[in-house]
Amino acid sequence: MSRQANGGCRPLLCVTKLRRKINSFDHYMDIRKFKAAYLFNGKEFLPSDLVLITDNSGTITGVTEDANAGENVEFFDGIITPGFINTHCHLELSHMKGRIPVNTGLIEFLTRVIKERSFKEEEITSAMLQAANEMYQSGIVAVGDICNTRDSLRVKRNTNINWHNFIELIGFNGQDAPTRIAYCNFIMEEFTASSPGESAASYFNTSLAPHAPYSVSHELFNLINDHSAGFVTTIHNQESDAENDFYRYKTGELFNLYKNLNIDPGSFSPSGKSSLQTYLPWLKKTSGIILVHNVFTRKDDISFIRHHDDLPVEVYFCVCINANRYIQSTNPPLDLLRSQQCTITLGTDSYASNHQLSILEEMKTIQREFPGIALAEILSWATINGARALGMDETLGSFDIGKKPGIVLISNIAKQRLTGQSTATRLL
Repeated sequence: MSRQANGGCRPLLCVTKLRRKINSFDHYMDIRKFKAAYLFNGKEFLPSDLVLITDNSGTITGVTEDANAGENVEFFDGIITPGFINTHCHLELSHMKGRIPVNTGLIEFLTRVIKERSFKEEEITSAMLQAANEMYQSGIVAVGDICNTRDSLRVKRNTNINWHNFIELIGFNGQDAPTRIAYCNFIMEEFTASSPGESAASYFNTSLAPHAPYSVSHELFNLINDHSAGFVTTIHNQESDAENDFYRYKTGELFNLYKNLNIDPGSFSPSGKSSLQTYLPWLKKTSGIILVHNVFTRKDDISFIRHHDDLPVEVYFCVCINANRYIQSTNPPLDLLRSQQCTITLGTDSYASNHQLSILEEMKTIQREFPGIALAEILSWATINGARALGMDETLGSFDIGKKPGIVLISNIAKQRLTGQSTATRLL
């Protein structure tokens, strides 16, 4: 959601006079041509007679009418779409797959993650490698990944996934804020200095991120703000209504979490406002923020964003519907977010809270729970919106000429609807 007028999308540059170049022997080995029952360009479905033209590396060189495409057009039965963007993941928790039961509720879930996440290094690394490969094979080309340690560096250096590494800060005691920020800055420097392997993708960005409103002190928020000027950040937002109760009245279930973790919330002063309306001005120096989950975000929170200038310029709402259903059998308020014209992106969360790290499976659940939302809109959340949120839209998210967004085939569809048997396969 932008509080400024959106600068329009780049127009799709449709090439209609490529026949001579496409059919030439000199160029044939450097060109691929894709046609499908449905071609989605990151923003909308295109007419069925169009063919997508790329070079062998996957860089988009044009879109032309079938009559001008010449020979060697590859036809696919399904939807061809740009690669998916996963704007919220915890790769570090991949080893926790299936270890936490469903429907524990958020407080019990968080307690178990904190207390049970320690495993042998080789188990953690092996699980991350497998998870990263699964995401790549399922059509994910970029990930906004939460990092609490340096553990994922060895995995990410040699993947073909684009990464934005959010170095996450946790610290409710304001006196510890300088120590917390120093430690995370040290981790961030290691990520920033890391040289991805030869096979790595283009983006390997890093910035700081607060964990959640209930786990970050006002003092630590201020330090994150100072160290994040001009960078995108992210935060777990209003995943539980207990978060809002705590900020308004200093009451509610969060006291159980603090008790479990031996945290004294005595110094906290309630604001009388929701968590979002309280903390968001504390991150005003950031270039943008990805709010994650938003299960208990309300209309007055969105109105607050829209009518206050002293906030991050760009605000995105990431939904992780399968994680929400896994933890507490809830859905994000998609009808509200859509009615308020919020900019929505998709995330998978972690294997601690999901059965798979698949953006396609997130889209299937959204379509099942919200059948009135057109597939083209959901696909735009998974492609161009996610690319913009992570600052990767110069290369990813749409089939504009010069981009290298990845090319994914969604098979087993019913017209422009996903089915339970739909699969996503990477073509380039």
